[in-house]
Amino acid sequence: QVQLVESGGGLVHPGGSLRLSCAASGSILSINHMGWYRQAPGTERELVAYITSDGRTNYVDFVKGRFTISRDNAKNTVYLQMNSLKPEDTAVYYCNAEIVVKMPTTSPMTARYWGQGTQLTVSS
Repeated sequence: QVQLVESGGGLVHPGGSLRLSCAASGSILSINHMGWYRQAPGTERELVAYITSDGRTNYVDFVKGRFTISRDNAKNTVYLQMNSLKPEDTAVYYCNAEIVVKMPTTSPMTARYWGQGTQLTVSS
């Protein structure tokens, strides 16, 4: 019914920049929170940033001032602009969204969805 597809990962040198995108598609009535998480090898998935439906943002301390989350509601897309990248930013980045889904025969359903993940590697 609903899919989140990320793009934009890759290999970047330390100090470089990259922008991730995540587009939601399917039977979407509306999208509430959208966010980015990351998971490095051997660690748990952790929140990076999120943005509410009205554009309020929140960042974890280790990305404040370097990463910017934004969304385009018309395109059901969330972005993560990453600047001043460090080797410790290397991880698989996942987008997450709380989506109100149109159901064929019942009332709308609200659920959280995850993208498949995109790899970011920061290395010289």
